Amino acid sequence: MIVKNFFIHLSENQFLNKAAQNYGFKLGAHSVVAGTNIEEAIKSIKELNAQGISCTVDNLGEFVHDKAEALAAKKQILGVVDAIQKHKVDAHISLKPSQIGLDIDYDFCKDNITEIVERAAKYNIFINIDMENFARLQPSFDLMEELAKDYDNVGTVIQSYFLRAQDDIKKYSNFRLRIVKGAYKEPDTVAYQTKEEIDANFIKLIEYHLLHGKFTSIATHDHNVINHVKQFVVEHDISYDKFEFQMLYGFRKEMQVELAAQGYNFCTYIPFGTDWYGYFMRRLAERPQNLNLVVKQVFTKKTNTALGVVAGAFLLGRLTSKK
Repeated sequence: MIVKNFFIHLSENQFLNKAAQNYGFKLGAHSVVAGTNIEEAIKSIKELNAQGISCTVDNLGEFVHDKAEALAAKKQILGVVDAIQKHKVDAHISLKPSQIGLDIDYDFCKDNITEIVERAAKYNIFINIDMENFARLQPSFDLMEELAKDYDNVGTVIQSYFLRAQDDIKKYSNFRLRIVKGAYKEPDTVAYQTKEEIDANFIKLIEYHLLHGKFTSIATHDHNVINHVKQFVVEHDISYDKFEFQMLYGFRKEMQVELAAQGYNFCTYIPFGTDWYGYFMRRLAERPQNLNLVVKQVFTKKTNTALGVVAGAFLLGRLTSKK
């Protein structure tokens, strides 16, 4: 828990976010972030598509409190939509409402996301509204509900650490949903605090949506959860067309290819962009194993940059804590 809180704290530090952008990928992020521009992301998507893997693309962005920044982010996301169509790749979009103005003004954000969803609908591209912290939870659900009145290419995420997740998954069972554990620090008034509680709720949510939902994206690197799902769908005669497994770019690459080869729908979450720092720190906060995976990926390339993940984060954290 101390390690998790440490990395979450770092992920929310705006000074470190800016410093990391200037420093580049030398903290080891290059192993889990698919480049800084659309061209690099498309290259990664094509490589995964060739192995039978689809992708969801996240143009990374954090701490957007200015309308000009939000409009620039919207333009970038529209560019990703156009690139997916132009290159005919098997991919869809994941976006965070805060990146396109949710923290500035709800209606401003709604106008931005509507433009993106409308453009994507013309190309039959799905838009997944990523969930963030609890303060943004209900407004994000509200955005999806309003969009769904006119478009059928929207869905969202249910986070199993939230106490309200069981109610939410029942309410939104007619949507395509990605089910995750959750990556932000939340108080016990709104979220489960122990791994055991979060994991148990994660399984409950997956099983419910597999039985009652529209389409289920199961986002996990845990082979125990994956094996449980494999057995569950057989026991309940659930078609493979009703779900997919999802993992993050750069993690458990061999398992991703193996699951796709076994005939399961598989989707890799492709993050890219210069604003990679907050995403990277939350991935390290989620599970200690993620840090191990990054270390292995980087050392495979015979470099020592993996040590910079911890050492650099620690030193930067110490420095900024004194300011």
